[in-house]
Amino acid sequence: MTELPARRLLLVHAHPDDESINNGATMARYAAEGALVTLVTCTLGEEGEVIPPALARLTADRDDALGAHRIGELAAAMAELGVTDHRFLGGPGRFRDSGMMGLPQNRRGGAFWSADVDEAAHLLVEVVRSVRPQVLITYDPDGGYGHPDHIQAHRVAMRAAELAADPAVRPDLGEPHSIAKIYWNRVPKSVAEDGFAALRAAGISGAVPGISGIAGMADIPGVVDDACVTAVIDGGAYADRKAAAMRAHTTQIVVDGPFFALSNGLGQPLFTTECYELARGTSGARAGECEYDLFEGVGL
Repeated sequence: MTELPARRLLLVHAHPDDESINNGATMARYAAEGALVTLVTCTLGEEGEVIPPALARLTADRDDALGAHRIGELAAAMAELGVTDHRFLGGPGRFRDSGMMGLPQNRRGGAFWSADVDEAAHLLVEVVRSVRPQVLITYDPDGGYGHPDHIQAHRVAMRAAELAADPAVRPDLGEPHSIAKIYWNRVPKSVAEDGFAALRAAGISGAVPGISGIAGMADIPGVVDDACVTAVIDGGAYADRKAAAMRAHTTQIVVDGPFFALSNGLGQPLFTTECYELARGTSGARAGECEYDLFEGVGL
């Protein structure tokens, strides 16, 4: 068996591009520092909208070829971040993008939202026992903004962490492993407010097609009171890598300097300091203080 690096980080995301938007700087930093960074993406994002008109035919209501295209986008993004271990849960296309909450796609055959949580979790257990991460990053119980696939990714990740540690569960999937710390993606309210203030002050340049206005706080997933944030990762040195990874998701994201937009064309801040809430495990920081390394307090 190949010896694993001392530090190992696992991220579980719903669709291609979620990882670069939420954790791109964190992933680039730890990969550059020699940690094993493993990304598990639960769907191909087949139900996404498409920004470039030349690629509009890829959408689910036309050629339904967006998922296959986004595999390539994700590979390009991972190359920008220096991440070499990326997997789709159960293999590419095992679970389909469920669309936004309340749409008929939620109940489509193979939709991730309709998947049995334990069945999907067992697929992730195999990954956990293989790479043996000390740290897991995923969404909060609301998935950050209520998308069914994000909620399901949270459920599957949390359940897999529980099952992976139990020696009575599927010994055929490897030796049990307990993840020391689980973090949820967060954006402090004050940081979001400052980011939008900078965007309003700079204005929309008009130099980059696809950004026509400014989003609002409700458009940023995971915004919480500052007190909820327990870990702050300074990814400023990796800002260019994060921006490049986001640009690699050509069908989904437009980047304009320190700002970006999704298919709605509304600009929002591109954060290079990424924040988290410790959901399970023991903080390595002193009481009342934030961690500045997700591996603080983890015995290596």
